[in-house]
Amino acid sequence: MKKITATTIFESLSSGVRLDVYRLLVRKGPEGMVAGEIGSALDVPPTNLSFHLKTLSHTGLITVEQEGRFQRYRAKLPLMLELIAYLTEECCGGNPGKCGDFSAESICPQCIDESSDNK
Repeated sequence: MKKITATTIFESLSSGVRLDVYRLLVRKGPEGMVAGEIGSALDVPPTNLSFHLKTLSHTGLITVEQEGRFQRYRAKLPLMLELIAYLTEECCGGNPGKCGDFSAESICPQCIDESSDNK
């Protein structure tokens, strides 16, 4: 991951609403949620939510899929794991093995499977 990508991700999560949306979608996992469910769960008006979903989608943190007249949003878990790996790659003086296994495979094996399914 490049520094500019990490910075863009952090900037998009600097909004409390976007952080809440992203964490909610992470909790829902591969099932995701439609916009109306997200708005209801977080008590965010549709126009406000639309703005935040667009920002998260633009940065690549979430994906959106049309389902009839609804749009289903999902957290892009492989990108989250890539960000964690970027943040921890210099752990323990460049010896991350001393700190524990932060690899995507160890943290969320099914996320790796999802990533290859979406390509």
